[in-house]
Amino acid sequence: MSIHNQQTKLTIGLFGFGVVGESLYKVLAHTPSLNAQIKKVCIRHPHKKRNAPAELFTTDAALLLNDPEINVIVELIDDPVAAYYIVITALTGGKAVVSANKKLIAENMETLIGLQQQYNVPFLYEAACCASIPVIRNLEEYYDNDLLQGISGIVNGSTNYILTKVTEEKITFATALQQAQAEGFAESNPALDVNGIDAVNKLAILLTHAYGIIVSPSDLIHTGIQNLDENDARFATEKGFDIKLVAKACKQQDGTIAAFVLPQFVAKADQLSTVRNEYNGVVIESSLADKQFFYGKGAGGFPTASAVLSDLSALRYNYRYEYKKLNYQAPASLTTECYLKVCIRFRGILHVPQDRFDSILEWSCNRNHCHVTGILPLSQLTNSDWWKQPGISILLYPDGIFENYEPQRETSDQNLGFVEQLAEAE
Repeated sequence: MSIHNQQTKLTIGLFGFGVVGESLYKVLAHTPSLNAQIKKVCIRHPHKKRNAPAELFTTDAALLLNDPEINVIVELIDDPVAAYYIVITALTGGKAVVSANKKLIAENMETLIGLQQQYNVPFLYEAACCASIPVIRNLEEYYDNDLLQGISGIVNGSTNYILTKVTEEKITFATALQQAQAEGFAESNPALDVNGIDAVNKLAILLTHAYGIIVSPSDLIHTGIQNLDENDARFATEKGFDIKLVAKACKQQDGTIAAFVLPQFVAKADQLSTVRNEYNGVVIESSLADKQFFYGKGAGGFPTASAVLSDLSALRYNYRYEYKKLNYQAPASLTTECYLKVCIRFRGILHVPQDRFDSILEWSCNRNHCHVTGILPLSQLTNSDWWKQPGISILLYPDGIFENYEPQRETSDQNLGFVEQLAEAE
């Protein structure tokens, strides 16, 4: 698809008319300057009542994909398998595509980049990462790979909403999840949010635009908030921290990138501490500009529709991602050769795998659970899923990433004290 100037009319085939699809329909009706019109909407349930003329809808995807007048396909469904077929067919048919499906994109990035190049068509997906925050385009256009030191982001509004409610209103995680679903912030399958899958999909996309790294989300270290409970929230409060689920990419001195999604203690002075409820926040750090903070709504119909609208507007100028860090620079590579300072909660002292830690700095135990603060290699989280098992939670400390770690004498004494207590418990 070649769009030469801003006067080119965008004739849209829309897949999905849920919260985001309907919001986009309403926004386009009030944005005549965009010169864009939805010609047809493909939906799954034809008998569902919708706030749009009935003749706009169809269940036949081919009517949109084969219509020569439709030059843009907007894909806003939550089925990644169906979305894959829609996007692939549209791209090979020479149509531009705008998508919000982070799972589809993250798991098929290499294929999708190849199709864009082969068929010379744009594929934009700003809405797939942080809804209203234009983080992809900023990474793509503004930050040079050599200058980009790291990214830390709250990229899932549902988990942030839950954590805010648990911390501020002292309700249970289960109750907070129910509220998130009632507000429409959670995915149709809440496990995608709660288990960190949504966040790691977004991290995989960001890594491509930030560092030229193409990686399967399943190969990235990640977990969500599924194992956190009120004991963790209480422990964080005692330490003066908030808890956030953070997607992080950190550049090491040798140029490699440590990347993962983990729950994290966040200091009150940290910019991410101000990100509440369904909002997202991303801190991008470069060697020249220091830290820059992006903040906005990360869930909801209109915030997500705003990102889709931005992509549609960009298509008028024939904008497309150049994948500069991948195509014009030597892409970075991932590493697990670093150390983390973490707090891990176990059911009791007998369940603590002490050999996983290089050093144990602090611990507190009662009959029900044991919080252990220590240093462990990031590689310990790749060897097995011992740290994801029921009854175990993990929280990264602020500034808790070290390239090198040498245990001090006092930490050796701490280890010895813990071993003695462990022996007594046995």
